[in-house]
This record gives sequence, C-alpha cells and structure tokens, in this order.
Amino acid sequence: MRPYILSETNWEALKDSSFEMAILPWGATEAHNYHLPYATDNIQAEHITAEAAKQAWDRGAKVIVLPTIPFGVNTGQPDIYLDINLNPSTQLAILTDIVTVLNRQGVYKLLLFNGHGGNSFKPLVRELGLKFPKMFISFCFFPQAFDKTTYFEEEGDHADEMETSLMLYLRPDLVLPRENWGDGIGRKYKIKAFSEGWAWAERKWSKISADTGVGNPHKATEEKGERFFQDVSAKMGSLFCDICAADLENLYE
Repeated sequence: MRPYILSETNWEALKDSSFEMAILPWGATEAHNYHLPYATDNIQAEHITAEAAKQAWDRGAKVIVLPTIPFGVNTGQPDIYLDINLNPSTQLAILTDIVTVLNRQGVYKLLLFNGHGGNSFKPLVRELGLKFPKMFISFCFFPQAFDKTTYFEEEGDHADEMETSLMLYLRPDLVLPRENWGDGIGRKYKIKAFSEGWAWAERKWSKISADTGVGNPHKATEEKGERFFQDVSAKMGSLFCDICAADLENLYE
C-alpha cells in the first residue's frame, strides 16, 4: 500500500489523515500508432504521478493522487475506432463534482496532471476558480517540462519517439515488436499560420496520419524512456512540494 495513492489506501489509514494537495491524472483512451496501447496516456500519467508523489511524500509533502480519468477530449478523432471522447463540457461537469468534494473536505489545492494533448484545462480552471474561491486549481502537461530535443532525436506529438521510449521503459509488455511500428508520418496544414502555431484549428486525425501516429518512433529506446521518466518525475515531485508549501494568501512576489 502506497499511502499517497488513493486507490490503494484504505479507511483505516485515511480516517485520521489530512492532505495538503490532491493530484488528478487525466489521460485518454485512443489509438497510438499500431504499436502502443490505447491506454498509453493513462499509463504514463499514472506512473509519473506515482513516482513524483513518492518523492514529494518522502520530503514531507502530504499529497494524495486520485484515480486517473481514463477518457479525454478526442473530438478530432470521431472515425478512429473506439477512440473515446469526452466533450470539454463533460470534463467541466466531472471536475466540478470532484472539486466540490475537495472543497467541502478542506483539500484546497488541486493539480490536474494532464497526460493527453487534446485536453485543454485553462478555461475549465478559470470557470471553477470563480465558483470555488477557496480552491487553488492548477494544471501541467508533462511533455512541456523539458526541451524534448535534449532527450529525443525525432519531432512528434503522438505515439512518437518520446511516448514509445516511455512505454518501452514503463510497460514493454504492451509494446508490439518493432516490425509492427508505423512511421508516424503526419501531414501539416497547407495554411501556413496553423503550421506555425500562432493560429489554430483542430486536426482531423484520419486525414493527417495513416497509422494514427505523428512522429517517427523508430529511434525510441528503453534507456531514453528511463532517463526522461526519472527527470520528469523529479521535476514534478518538486512542483508537488512547492504547491504544498505555498501560502495561498501570499502567492506572488
């Protein structure tokens, strides 16, 4: 039993406990090229939050990791078989119920740990901040914690070298042999502004990728995945500690 993982702990341990901060991993259930499991985002989020929480707990931070939400926003993938979509309005409803519980029970700090690029939490956090003024709600997206080019050679954002390396380290039993890997060739918008990133439109996934991947995975290794996992977990552990220690009445320099 890990006392900082809610799904593993019990009422005997919790009845006299008090936590400073809750972490909610939020992933997705979707195709990840030919070779990675549909639960890739969930597996990554669960492992990173568990390791980061352990490090924070060992440093005295009273954190609790909530069960992972396994479905995310997949509105651009309606024709990819069994990609499960939650609309943003559904995410807001789920978050509202969870925040209501935390707020009522005095856990005023919540970090949304995002494991899926399609999830966009900023407008939800803004709305919940007005409804629950005592709550401090934040979010992070772990691939942005470091410059990926210092770890990986190939660009990509879905079932790419990074995600494949992580899965080779975390759950190699769920990764198909290399001869089954697609090339992850992604098509870009002809409209230059969208490709440059300063304008945005949703990508229709079946139009941009033949194998559902975006990013060549073939240079992925377990060793790269381990290094990235350890560094991300350590950085997230420090973030957990910083939020736990923060005085909500004195947040700004």
